[in-house]
Amino acid sequence: MNDLLFELPLPELFDFDVCLEYLKRSPLECLYRTDQEGVTRYFKLDNHPVLIRLTVPGGSRMRVTLLHGAIPASDALEWLARYIAEWFDLDRDLAPFYRLAEADPLLGPLAAQHRGLRIVGIPDLFEALCWAILGQQVNLAFAYRLKRQLTAAYGEALEWEGHTYYAFPGPEVFAEVPQEELCALQLTRSKARTVLDVAALTASGALSREELLNLSPEAAEQRLLQIRGVGPWTSQYVRMRCLDDPSAFPAGDVGLQNAVKFLAGMDRKPTPAELLALAERWGGWEAYATFYLWRALY
Repeated sequence: MNDLLFELPLPELFDFDVCLEYLKRSPLECLYRTDQEGVTRYFKLDNHPVLIRLTVPGGSRMRVTLLHGAIPASDALEWLARYIAEWFDLDRDLAPFYRLAEADPLLGPLAAQHRGLRIVGIPDLFEALCWAILGQQVNLAFAYRLKRQLTAAYGEALEWEGHTYYAFPGPEVFAEVPQEELCALQLTRSKARTVLDVAALTASGALSREELLNLSPEAAEQRLLQIRGVGPWTSQYVRMRCLDDPSAFPAGDVGLQNAVKFLAGMDRKPTPAELLALAERWGGWEAYATFYLWRALY
């Protein structure tokens, strides 16, 4: 099966190959598989498992094809189209960012090297929060291992042509999961507790992406900071990767600090205060500046 579901028009300043390079940054990624031509991902649509493939054969339109499963209903296809647009930030005009970056000594070379890269988002709030929580104060490789273990233990899986494809577990799955069970997956007690708290909030509707998107960025951050175990770094990261906020800036991010240290030739990592001062020249595009600076590390 290789049925065309729909095509998405692509904006200018979008390069699928560059985005694929970002998606390939870890061999431990468990929620999709990439190759030279596209990305394949498992979704649950209309309560049925489907395997979706994204390619850009002509350069101007993204083809979304069905590899396995029943053709979804029209409302599910609309949801999928919106998800993909948010996944690759397709609705954003990047021309102002590139004008800013080209005049910036740190961003200029990165903007040229990775031209067409979009912030690859995490449109699902529960998944975005979990990924940020798992990544707190650990290196990226270990965060990926934690995500793989959590997904394999609680997410749904689909076997197809010798590969296993996973969907990240929904928050309702954790209703009866004890904290010790998550600790057995190498989560700290604090991370396990926070994942369970976030699962309860999102499953009950007490916390939702829609609610946060209806707030100002500052109010959305304050709402996230009310959650035990969610601090400034986590809230900024979720604003950046899930809430489509180009002004989000995780100044406490170690990777960001290392990137600026390397690119600026510093003999130490910049402090969060120094990064905030540096980011004043990126006003409104701090999240994109961060995303491109991260690319200097891998």
